[in-house]
Amino acid sequence: MTDNSEEFKKESKELEDLFKELDKYEKIQQGLNTESSAENLQDLGEIKDIINLLSNTVETPAATTESVNNYDELVKSYESLKYNFNVVTKFTNSSNNPDPEYSREGDSGFDLRAYLKESVTLKPLERKLIPTGLRFELSANTELQVRPRSGMALKHGISVLNSPGTVDEGYRGEVGVITVNLSNEDYTIEPGERIAQGVIMNVVGQRITKLIKTGTLTETQRADGGFGSTGKE
Repeated sequence: MTDNSEEFKKESKELEDLFKELDKYEKIQQGLNTESSAENLQDLGEIKDIINLLSNTVETPAATTESVNNYDELVKSYESLKYNFNVVTKFTNSSNNPDPEYSREGDSGFDLRAYLKESVTLKPLERKLIPTGLRFELSANTELQVRPRSGMALKHGISVLNSPGTVDEGYRGEVGVITVNLSNEDYTIEPGERIAQGVIMNVVGQRITKLIKTGTLTETQRADGGFGSTGKE
């Protein structure tokens, strides 16, 4: 088979078209576009098949062989990204409460329970730091957000004061929940009670972003309009 064969031209064109899609992976690699990652990663199998065909069945000149090899390395690099989407969050639990877990398929958050020796009562508008006994080791470019539980907020007015609370990637201390009673009645938190939920989130933090001081900012149509500047209707 020669380099001018129709099959070679066809496969080369196919390879070229597929690699035009690879700029999508730059966004994936930066953690900015994970929604389309599963669909994009499926293309890798097709790309690898073509690379194998070009490498094993087509007699190519040195330049083409080098190009194919470069593509092969690039595919391997992007293929490894699929493991990055399976984010691993490690934790220790020094409490006597069950370990945190996702209750149902598709859940965004897991319950955080009160680690108490005895009940704690919150008076109206009172706030207290409730320990959980949990410590986390977060993956790079993620944070743990501490959010209120909707049922407690609706039924009892119990919320997280600094919602969402942020647990940074490098923090290894115990996670506490700043719990506030926004109702008009006392509320008692029992040991082991589910008081909040934790949600692991991607974050554009120190590893990715850079703060640059500048003398001027670009102008926009909105400018400095805020605090209800668009009106109520």
